[in-house]
Amino acid sequence: MGAVLTALGTLTAVVVAGWVLGRLRVLGPHASAVLARLVFTVATPALLLVSIGRTDLHVLASRAALATWTSTAAVAVLAALVLRFALRRDAGDVTIGTLASSYVNAGNLGLALAVFLLGDPVAAVPTLLFQLLVLAPVAFTVLDARRAHGVGTPPRAAREPGAPDVERDLAPDDGADPAPVPRPRRAAAAVRATARRTLTNPIIVGTLAGLVLAALPWKLPDVVYGPFELVGATAAPLALLTFGMSLAVPATDRERAPRPDLTLAVVLRSVVHPALAALVATAFGLHGEARLAVIAMAALPTAQNVLVYAIQYGRGQALARDAGLVTTLLALPVLLVVTAVL
Repeated sequence: MGAVLTALGTLTAVVVAGWVLGRLRVLGPHASAVLARLVFTVATPALLLVSIGRTDLHVLASRAALATWTSTAAVAVLAALVLRFALRRDAGDVTIGTLASSYVNAGNLGLALAVFLLGDPVAAVPTLLFQLLVLAPVAFTVLDARRAHGVGTPPRAAREPGAPDVERDLAPDDGADPAPVPRPRRAAAAVRATARRTLTNPIIVGTLAGLVLAALPWKLPDVVYGPFELVGATAAPLALLTFGMSLAVPATDRERAPRPDLTLAVVLRSVVHPALAALVATAFGLHGEARLAVIAMAALPTAQNVLVYAIQYGRGQALARDAGLVTTLLALPVLLVVTAVL
């Protein structure tokens, strides 16, 4: 259990450093937003390119990977259904709530746990790949579509240069009242806008580039990966600093997460997912360390990257922050129970 304590202690120290920086306003009032954008647009894509590019894609064909993907997908679908139909949240809040319930801290805590507890970093790869290849692209597609339609975004004049704008694709820009647009043209323009948003999202670009490199019949020399590896190494610490800064905002000033949403995310993340992973792993005939790996990865807390995504898109920051905090506090007792039982 020393591995868990070491990993959690390291994460906590960096979060506390971020809290101190935010409390003292060393980096200014907008530091957390700037760091979140840096992580989202530069550091994380570089990390994904290197991590996926060096991955043996055959790991996806294992029974452990299938068990991981099945249990994680089930938790994500369950969270989305409850948030949408029981709690009546809109698409943006459903997306962030689903990520808070299913997107785990596999990048740093998961890898550390896999190395020290299981002796093999590959144990964290199926979880990482499912999040990067499935959860993240789907979430960004929904969030980008909402932002392109102006939901929760500033007026066109205040938008950032280069931000996608479906209205521009569907209507003439000559100052006159727009004429009715035929339905086939609207559909084609919507498809083009969606494709453009998807293929220009930094996270998705980094993931696709990594997949291409992983699929090549030869391996690129390390010197090619060097710059990306150097920049990508900043993703985890910067995300943790951003998380700490978000906690430095006085409780009276920061938004509170809706209690039903937070309860759902914490219960799914810390209780339902590990239990479901145990059932699925058993059903798939996994035993010993293979079964332990699937369950331990499912017991990880909500990733701090969810808060980065929430800040980037301006949706669900309070839920992402509080879910990350509560599930991280619960991670140690949950992992202790998992390892003691197995």
